[in-house]
Amino acid sequence: MRTLLSVTLAALLSASAVFAQDGKTIRIATEGAYPPFNFMAADGTLQGLDVDIAKALCAEMKANCAIVAQDWDGMIPALTAGKFDAIIASMSITEERKQKIDFTNRYYKTPLAIAVLKEGGPTGTAVAELEGKTIGAQAATIQANTAEDIYGKAGVEVKLYPTQEEAAADLENGRIDALMSDKFVITDWLNTTGKDCCKLLGDVAGTDTDVGIGLRKGDNVLKERFNTAIEAIVKNGTYKTIVAKYFPFDIY
Repeated sequence: MRTLLSVTLAALLSASAVFAQDGKTIRIATEGAYPPFNFMAADGTLQGLDVDIAKALCAEMKANCAIVAQDWDGMIPALTAGKFDAIIASMSITEERKQKIDFTNRYYKTPLAIAVLKEGGPTGTAVAELEGKTIGAQAATIQANTAEDIYGKAGVEVKLYPTQEEAAADLENGRIDALMSDKFVITDWLNTTGKDCCKLLGDVAGTDTDVGIGLRKGDNVLKERFNTAIEAIVKNGTYKTIVAKYFPFDIY
């Protein structure tokens, strides 16, 4: 039985590794609730930097791709279950996640930052500044882990949300005192929806992280193809053009 399972697993991994080269569609998941990186537009289409990067990589690889929405909490389980083949959803590369899935090289780098209300909010990112306050973050993310490790363990209340948008809405309405997130996401929100209520408090020191494409373990051929394509779009200017749609600065 153990031998049969091993043979079956090897066959599945082999089939997965070559699917991108035999004309089969590469199924790519993104969240659709993390603007400006991925969001659902009014017409029901998935848009954002992650989506544009995914399309550019598929064009570079000359691959047929389908981009689908997937709730964040179920992202890794759905990948490992074979519901799709890759995650392009601003997923930070962490040691914990690397126990479950593989990652490509980074396609951008980001620090974490904290936003607060313009009036009456904390005045600094130090733990002492948030004593007696509540800090929010999206659950199952590196910002949630960081909020709990840095602030929660020191007694600051940490409130986690299914989506970034729900966390931001609670800050805007004064139900939490601070919001921790990807700096680029907070910057975009503060320039749009949150511009009247909130402000950037500052970066969280030591939180620069690489963001990569999540893949099933063993999908080495697909991993190499993505890595080659990432390098190519950075070199040929496609990457810079995409980023310029969303940010006035380099994020690579």
